[in-house]
Formats: sequence, structure tokens, C-alpha cells
Amino acid sequence: MWKWEADGQARGVAVVIHSAYEHHRRYAWLIEELRSRGFHVIAGDLPGHGEDSKHKKVHDEALKDYERYVKLMIETAFDYNLPVFLFGHGMGAIFGIYAVQKYRYEVAGLILTSAWFHLQHQPSRVSNAVPGLSKIAGGFKIHHDITVKQLTRSYDAYLEMKDDIMYNSNVTVKWYNELHNFMKALYQSEKGIPDIPVLMMNAGADKVVDTNYAKKWLLKQPISDFIYKEWPKCHHDLYLEPERELVFSYVESFLFNSLKNIGYIVE
Repeated sequence: MWKWEADGQARGVAVVIHSAYEHHRRYAWLIEELRSRGFHVIAGDLPGHGEDSKHKKVHDEALKDYERYVKLMIETAFDYNLPVFLFGHGMGAIFGIYAVQKYRYEVAGLILTSAWFHLQHQPSRVSNAVPGLSKIAGGFKIHHDITVKQLTRSYDAYLEMKDDIMYNSNVTVKWYNELHNFMKALYQSEKGIPDIPVLMMNAGADKVVDTNYAKKWLLKQPISDFIYKEWPKCHHDLYLEPERELVFSYVESFLFNSLKNIGYIVE
């Protein structure tokens, strides 16, 4: 886990949870934008990701380990005694949602991008070919094969990410099936999140997830303050897209309005 201090007087704390297979360094631009707007930032690599992925050939971590890590990041953020905003992208979005739902964290806002409620790009069908296969061949390796070009249209991002040795989308059948069941259970859960402000943004040209599921999940939540925004031409990784400055303008407006609504003066 890493902490970055705000540039100037801090207004709040942002917890950034990355998606599957990647690492927190891909959010360097977002982290600097948040720091420059007066937010401390807490981020890190989920278990088995980042530096750990250099030494692992396949993701087989227990999902409980992700839950514990996200819980630690959020509770560390509250130690600052400042409003806490939770950023979750992709798989990170659903673990952020789960933490807020389970532990009833009173965060000042939840910012969700490209949440993994339902994947339209799936790995080898062997993972779902036979009922109970994960019990028979749970350690069998499959390749999810989410490529850089599926994630972003930015050529600069492509050049930076194409040889990233810390990006690993090899998974076991057991891991993938557990994740699939986790997504399904969260989507179908009748236990809503607390009444906190939510900004949900999706990519209109997302090649990884079916964004309709995220939108439907949002609309059934018992919350009074939410914004839904879809970026028509964008691919999955909104913070890496050519439109990222516009994307962040929505984030910045949401952050400052949420602070004002709870009595913080933002000038």
C-alpha cells in the first residue's frame, strides 16, 4: 500500500482500487490529478498483482484476500479524519461496492468506472463447459486475454503498456468461476449500499464488460444522489483514454459538490 500526500491543504482522501491483472502504477495520471486538487491518495496492488505477478504464473488468489486488502485501504484512509472517496475500476469497482455494502462505510462518495458485473469478453469456455468442472480441474490454467487495444484507444498508453511485465491475465478455472459467482451474487443481492453519492461512468465502446448490467445495478440501489455517465467512443480504461481530461472533469465536479453537500468549503 502506498500513500501520496495532497499538493497543499488536503480536502479529502481518495482510495483507488485497480482492476484485475493490472497494478496501481497504471493510475499514475489519476493519482497526480487528485493530489493537485487537494486529495491524499491511497493505492496499492491487490494480492497476487503488481510486483507479486512477476513471480506468479497464474492468478489463483482467494477473493477473500482482495476483500481484506480493500478493507485495509479504506480503514487506513479514515485515519486521516477527512472525507473519504472510494474509486473502483473494473474488478476493483465491485470489490469497492462489496466493502461499502458489507461494512456500511460512510464514505463521502463512490466513483465507479467500467464495473465488472458481467463480462462480455470471457476466457476459454472450458471454465463453464461442464458443471462442477472447477472441482475436477480447478487448477487448470486459462487465459483471459484482455489486450491493451481492448482497454484503450490511446496510442501513447499502448506503447507504455504493451510490454508491461506486471500485467498477467492467466487465471485458474477455480479463480475465474469464483469471480463469476461473486459478480453474479453482487448484482443480484437485495442488500443495497448505504445512501451515499455515487458517480458511475461507463465506456460506450467497452469490449470487456456489458455496461447494461452496471447501469441496472445502479438504478435499483436505495440511494438519493447519483450520476450516470456513458462516454460513447471510449474503451474500457476511461482514465487512459484520449478523453481522460473530460472524464476527470466529471470526477472533479462530483468530488467538490459532494464535499459542499456535507459542509466542506471548497474554494
